[in-house]
Amino acid sequence: MKIKSAVLKTVVGITSKLPDTGQPEAAFAGRSNVGKSSLINCLLNRKNLARTSSEPGKTQTINFYHINEEIYLVDLPGYGYARTTRETRAKWAKMIENYLKTSKNLKGIFLLVDIRHEPTANDTAMYSWIKENGFTPLVVATKQDKIKRSQLAKQLALIRRTLGMGSGDVLIPFSAQTRDGREELLAALEELTSEKEGDDGNADG
Repeated sequence: MKIKSAVLKTVVGITSKLPDTGQPEAAFAGRSNVGKSSLINCLLNRKNLARTSSEPGKTQTINFYHINEEIYLVDLPGYGYARTTRETRAKWAKMIENYLKTSKNLKGIFLLVDIRHEPTANDTAMYSWIKENGFTPLVVATKQDKIKRSQLAKQLALIRRTLGMGSGDVLIPFSAQTRDGREELLAALEELTSEKEGDDGNADG
């Protein structure tokens, strides 16, 4: 997929109604500080379309980015940030769950994890929840540039094992700095746009 246009179309807060975009949607989920905004900016070839922050837990909305006027990239709030209140974390979780369960146009889910660390309990819970709801998430291991090349295979194996991924499930190492993995993610997005006809959105594995 070649990015011709990318605009932030809709911002949905806790009390806002989710839009029916009428086009394929690809959701991006991950814990706070996993590098989601940097990934989105790299993917869309924009410096500050998705606002990055040195303070995790800032994204408190669901942001709909319209790509090439044919697919929506949906940025979900980061989960699991310990310094927010339990009440706030519960609200964010409800927002994410509401979107993932009620969107009529959701075609795929990208789950971001930090390649440097074993996936957290929140990561594994999110992975399992996505699977239980009929999707097979495409897992993106961010911050590849932060580890040595010799560590790559070991860290990817750790992620697969911890999440309980199947041998055919997709895991893409990614770096917003070096842009490694960008083409693979764009190809996955393009595949989702081609599935828009005669597809109910759920993947069975």
